[in-house]
Amino acid sequence: MSDKFVISQLRGEDGTTVVTARMPDRLVQRLEDVVIKTGRSRTQVIIMALDYALDRLEIEDKQEEK
Repeated sequence: MSDKFVISQLRGEDGTTVVTARMPDRLVQRLEDVVIKTGRSRTQVIIMALDYALDRLEIEDKQEEK
């Protein structure tokens, strides 16, 4: 028996949340290509891509098209 008092860090305490998503194989391969070429982690590339896309996102209002 150990005398150590061990407390593991809770996930998300560093201001992040773990998200799981299914992606098409073709998209994962493109992601891996970028990761290899840039030396960035998957997480870094995904965050950068999402930030870019969400900053430029326009949502079409289907009601306006009628």
